[in-house]
Amino acid sequence: MNVILMERVTNLGDLGEEVGVRNGYARNFLLPQGKAVRATEENREVFEARRSELEASAVARLSEAEQRAQQLEECTVTIVARTGEEGKLYGSVGTVEIAQALSDMGIEVRKSEVVMSEGAIRITGDYQVDVHLHADVARAINVVVVAE
Repeated sequence: MNVILMERVTNLGDLGEEVGVRNGYARNFLLPQGKAVRATEENREVFEARRSELEASAVARLSEAEQRAQQLEECTVTIVARTGEEGKLYGSVGTVEIAQALSDMGIEVRKSEVVMSEGAIRITGDYQVDVHLHADVARAINVVVVAE
């Protein structure tokens, strides 16, 4: 299915590009999220009429993400968790706990913006976790998991 992107999508394209994607990806993610519209003549005309408005909105979202990223510079999050023998956690520390800890520090981050490429944390120690605030803005933060 061909779609017109209404915003920049990582690994797919930029605002206004017409790209071909699988039907399920378009129907289940791009179209419901408002990230794309079907590539029809009518939608092309509507997009061209709104292009400057959409570009201004994209620039505003990028600058807002960069401001939030400045708050994350040199940020270290400490999470206290219950542990068993040898530093193994009862349960794990995931995106929800990290996003909540950042929110407690006064930095608003959604759990979907926290990317843990190596999976949930199950042992105490120091870890690097990426926070993707925008398709073009990502920061690494330090997460320290300590025993109770």
